[in-house]
Amino acid sequence: MTSVTSTSLQDLIDRADVRGLAAAGLACLDRCLPLLAPERAEVLRPAWAAVARGDGGAWAEAVGKARVELDGVGGEDTDAGGVVTMVHAMLDGVPAEWADEPLRAWAGRCSAVALAVHRLYDATESGPLHAGELRRQQAVLEAAAHGPTGLRRARELSTEGGRVLRAVVSRRARTA
Repeated sequence: MTSVTSTSLQDLIDRADVRGLAAAGLACLDRCLPLLAPERAEVLRPAWAAVARGDGGAWAEAVGKARVELDGVGGEDTDAGGVVTMVHAMLDGVPAEWADEPLRAWAGRCSAVALAVHRLYDATESGPLHAGELRRQQAVLEAAAHGPTGLRRARELSTEGGRVLRAVVSRRARTA
């Protein structure tokens, strides 16, 4: 198995098409969203559907609805790492425009934020949670490169990653 680096991840982002960029950013947000709103896991489902169809109009509508539904969710940002603020920044930064440049910039920011969030909950600077997120991001971009058929795998990876992060956060809260 090859080692994933932030450089190889950036190369994948640089080569991704619009659908891949939207899927990459959405997957990062999807994995971190449970930290903000665990009871609203399905709020991004319409955005995933828009990505699958490559439908910019549906994308803008789904993004707008998700922002409204999640506005103010997460309460006070009392955690030292500012996770709630970071996840809200990913959500607030979702471009309504279905276009290469805004989606590429957003996907890059989401990648960095998701890696930072995972690093905050990891036992060491480059521990297994961070490494797993790096691998998941690469796998999402590779799956999305296969078009709509790869999006199912991208969504599965996102769901799995969200469960892993929730478990780590839950375990940490119990031992604190």
